[in-house]
Parts: sequence; C-alpha cells; structure tokens
Amino acid sequence: MTDFDVVIRGGHVVIESDLIEHDVGIKDGVVAELCDSIDGGKRILDASGKLVLPGGIDGHCHIAQLSSFGVETADDFTSGSISAACGGTTTIIPFAPQRKGEGLREAVEAYRQKAEGKSVIDYGFNLIVSDPTPTVLEDELPGLVTEGHTAVKIFMTYDAVRLDDRQVLSVLEKARDLGVITMVHAENHDLIMWSIERLLKSEDTAPRFHASAHPPESEREAVYRIIALAEAVGAEILVVHLSTKEAIEEVRRAQVRGVPVLAETCPQYLVLSDADMDRPGFEGAKFVFSPPARSLATQEFIWEGITEGVIQAYHSDHAGYRFNDPEGKKVHGDTAPFNRIPNGVPGLETRLPILFSEGFRKGRIDLRCFVELTATNPARIFGLYPRKGTIMVGSDADIVIWDPEKHVTLSIDALHDNMDYTPYEGMEVEGWPVTTLSRGRLVWHEGAVLGEPGAGRLLSRGKPQTAELRRKTND
Repeated sequence: MTDFDVVIRGGHVVIESDLIEHDVGIKDGVVAELCDSIDGGKRILDASGKLVLPGGIDGHCHIAQLSSFGVETADDFTSGSISAACGGTTTIIPFAPQRKGEGLREAVEAYRQKAEGKSVIDYGFNLIVSDPTPTVLEDELPGLVTEGHTAVKIFMTYDAVRLDDRQVLSVLEKARDLGVITMVHAENHDLIMWSIERLLKSEDTAPRFHASAHPPESEREAVYRIIALAEAVGAEILVVHLSTKEAIEEVRRAQVRGVPVLAETCPQYLVLSDADMDRPGFEGAKFVFSPPARSLATQEFIWEGITEGVIQAYHSDHAGYRFNDPEGKKVHGDTAPFNRIPNGVPGLETRLPILFSEGFRKGRIDLRCFVELTATNPARIFGLYPRKGTIMVGSDADIVIWDPEKHVTLSIDALHDNMDYTPYEGMEVEGWPVTTLSRGRLVWHEGAVLGEPGAGRLLSRGKPQTAELRRKTND
C-alpha cells in the first residue's frame, strides 16, 4: 500500500470532461492515485460535499511591473502569489517586460531577480517584446524559448511599448518559426490618440471619458488587423482581454476559416460596466483599465463568446495600483485627466470566484467549461499540459477544494493582495476555494495562509498544445 503524503477524500473530482466521486492520493508533490477509496495517508483532507478541481492558471497578470508612468504595480511576487492562491490559482505567468533600447535577456534576468525567493506557488514569465531588433529576434529570443519562456506579448498601442505593423510582422514570423504563441493587446493607437486630443481640448477630462477615448471601433479594427497580419504570416495568436461584441465577431469569423487565433477575456468585462467610471469625484479612477469596461448589454455578448467556444481562456489581467497612494492611481493627483491615470485593476484573488458564481452557479456555463477556461486551456496554451491544468496520475498536485455553497461578500478587508481597494467591493459570490494545494503543499486552508515564500518554482514551459482547442472552435 502506498504511503500517501496527502489524501483528499469524498469530493466530486473534475477530470477533463467528467465529474466523478474519487479519492485523490498525493505523493511527492504529484497525483499518485485516483480511485473510489484510498486508505491511509499522512494527512487526510475531507472534501465531502465539495468540488475537487485543478488549480487555476493565470496566464495574464502584471506583478512587480513598472508602468509607463514610472510607478510599479502594488503587488510583488509574495503578496501577488498569496492572493492568487487564496482565490484558487496555483500557477501565475506574469510578464517580463522589455524596455525600448534594452535587451530581452537583460529584461528577463532583471525580472527573475524580482521573483526569486518570493512566490508561494509556481510561476513563469511571458515575454513583452517592445524593441524587436535583429539581436533580440535572432540571438536572444530563440535561447529564451529553449529555456522555457514560450509565449511573447506585443502591444498595438501605448507609446512606450507599441510596435508598428512591420515590427509586428517580424515578431509574428519569428514566433511562428520558434513554435510559440504571440499574445496581442489589440487597440488602434492613432484612433485612441486622436480621441484623447479632442476630449482634452473639450475639457472632458473626468475618469469616465477614458471609455470615450477607447471606443469599440479601436478594438474591432485592431483585432481585424492583427488577425490579417497573423494570417499572412501563418502565426498563432492569442488576442487578450476581448471586451466588445465586434471584436468577438472578428475572432469568430477568423476561427471559422481556420486561422489559428485564440481569445481571452477577463472578469472585469463580465461584471463591470462603463457606468462604474462615472462615479463621484475621482472614484471612477478605480475602474480605469484598457480596453475599458463596456455597456451592461455587452456583457451578454462576452458570455456568448464563452459558451460558443470563441473565447478559450479567462485570465485576470491583474494590474493593481493603490487608490489612495501618490505612487498609485493618484500619481498625477486626484484631479488628473483620465489619460494620466495608471491603467489597471486588481483581480488575482477574485478572478475564479467571480466566474464560478456568475458562470457556473447562475447556469451560464457548466463545470467542464469552468475548468477548461481557468486551468486546462491555459495549461495547453502556455505549454504546461498535462503537468498542470488537470487532475490525473502523474500531474502536479495543484488542486483546489471548492465549497460550492459558500457565500462571500467581496471586500478589500478580506482579500490578500497589497491593494487598498477592490473594484468588486460589496459583490456577493456563491462558491469559494477553501483549500489550495501547490504540488501537494497546503498553501491556503480553511481561512489560513500556509504557503511559504520561495516555495514556488520558476517553470520551464514547453511549446503550446493548442491543436485540440482550435478543433473545438471549428466544430
């Protein structure tokens, strides 16, 4: 009989597309056995009446990252990873950002030092390419991919990081040749700058005008353009944080004709709206992020994109800047125009409970879809499957026990990030992770943080395994 380190008993385990009543035996950090009943075990976790799900993977988050305004996001790898684990996430993949004039390897090494010895859960890096010189593309990127950094990100807006179309093509071509995926922030830069100029001239500077400066047309056009460029090159892309019906329609059309394009959305587009930016005084600054939240009606189109399989991944795009902080949202004062407010909202800890409550508990999606969006699909996209993103013998024991009946009122006082607000303050959710294990180690259990900084490992990832996802989009 195997002497298991941990046995999870009596829970409803989601294994790929099945929900089964099995015990889970964990040995040396991996799932060692799945069966009806397991005797023994050094530690027994009773999951009766609860769900046993793969730990979430957040493949799009900004941690310890310097903004274009010169202020750093509020969370470092310790607070960020703890917050993620308390919300059911067991792997985070934030960005190692290259600055113009800087080498990509130099950027990765600097970011590695920020992370070393701090995370309580496993982590990886996605590579922001903002200066695709021949040295970067031909000398540095191939070596970094070999070392396991198998996704790059490019921006079509923001002066500090944006690429022109020719640079975009160069990155897409090299990513294609290396067999890695390119994440894309798709908004039309010139339309945004043109809109900002006219709004400021009219003295329309309140936070709510951020939405006017980023109209749906800017996203639709850029999504269409990046799909066309990727199609011309034959490169696979992941269009991140879809926020509009029109952008979803562009992705859907591309998928139907076989273009290798995947899509992501985030919690803020499912439950926040443009009305949140129209709060008294400077309060709307808490809801300034890009692309912005859209109308309440648009939320249903995002849900439709999820249920129809147009959207394959659900990440947080966590970029937390404290509100009452001169190094946060108020870096340019509490009367700053909308275009001088750091973009971003926190969401590491609340990401999965929001989708579980608004999606599964309200009948919009089933458990299979929840697990695919939050764990299995990101594991495939970022080269971690089947080590992560599933519960099967041999996989890392990254497992979350969910209480599907637990009611929680979201409040900054109960969260574990380094923020002084949550955009979801007062929101009621049904379902919450009560236990989180990272490679078999208890990180979050019954209201207590047990994870140790430095226990998380920097992951070397493989190439994307997305053929199965693309087949589903064409079914």
